[in-house]
Amino acid sequence: MTTRIAMWSGPRNLSTAMMRSFGSRIDTFVSDEPFYGCFLKDTGAGHPMSDEIIAEMDCDWRSVMASLTGPAPDGSPVWYQKHMWHHMTGPIGYEDFAGFTHAFLIREPERMIASYLRKREAAEFKDFGLERQAEFFEREADRLGRAPPVVDANDVLASPEAVLSELCEAIGIAWDPAMLSWPPGRRDTDGPWAPYWYAVVEASTDFGPPEADEVELPDDGQRVADQCRPYYERLAKYRIRP
Repeated sequence: MTTRIAMWSGPRNLSTAMMRSFGSRIDTFVSDEPFYGCFLKDTGAGHPMSDEIIAEMDCDWRSVMASLTGPAPDGSPVWYQKHMWHHMTGPIGYEDFAGFTHAFLIREPERMIASYLRKREAAEFKDFGLERQAEFFEREADRLGRAPPVVDANDVLASPEAVLSELCEAIGIAWDPAMLSWPPGRRDTDGPWAPYWYAVVEASTDFGPPEADEVELPDDGQRVADQCRPYYERLAKYRIRP
């Protein structure tokens, strides 16, 4: 039986480092944003490397979903799937993920947007998918009768072992100290967009230090952060605290 972990995130939320962490486990296979190609093909969004991504990925929503509900590609008992909220614009919805274990990765809006603006010229509220995040979180909480696990990126940086060990307990897998570090470099499981987005994580060997500095955004970025703030706070009150 495969344990499928759907880790739901927005962009620039420490999501690739978290994928590295789970990929360091000997019992876990990881998948990197499997619906990205579907999103780009359907929306025509002008993302970096969009043509290459569409060419390399399965871009049929139903086909991707069918593959994610099968066995892990390498037969591992745990399958960690990194998903992005803003990609979920097609026909796949909450009910299609029956049997998955869901977790939610969040980040303070100002830090998330500052990181995003280091790679792109502008940010819009729709780039982060937070309305869908809140809807999905609430539906999963109703199903469970309690909040599903929520992890804040800066809490992971501040106390990785404390937060990740509690996350493992919450999602029903054993804690593995191998999750605290990894070899540098690219992985075969990285998405085709890695050359544009993953330089920092490819050079990393662990999560690194917590973010202590205050963040200053341009006025347009701050307006987007203000739009994101209520959705962040809705989930942050349930986050695993170190």
